[in-house]
Amino acid sequence: QVQLVESGGGLVQAGGPLRLACVASGRTDTTYVVGWFRQSPGKERDFLGHITWSSGSTYYTDSVKGRFTISRDNAKNTVYLQMNSLKPEDTAVYYCAARTRASVTYDYWGQGTQVTVSS
Repeated sequence: QVQLVESGGGLVQAGGPLRLACVASGRTDTTYVVGWFRQSPGKERDFLGHITWSSGSTYYTDSVKGRFTISRDNAKNTVYLQMNSLKPEDTAVYYCAARTRASVTYDYWGQGTQVTVSS
């Protein structure tokens, strides 16, 4: 089992930055990939990107490429989502999730953290 806890959400003005953190605990040795997702009211949860736990390689969807950066600190078992040039449409609940090598789906999820971007 892997437990994930997000933090860092809040209210930010459009154009500003915000950094979210996702702290992993439990069987982090089984973690292969950590992904970031977001969900706005009335919409489906969208995948934003992921980072490979061991190598640090990253992938981003076109919607956030160039504005969002995913990084990790293995010593702290923490994955970060740095968000720059935020827009009101980035307002959502942001989630991190973990996938193991044995799975093709994200099996472990955090509780989410609210990000609100004001215009």
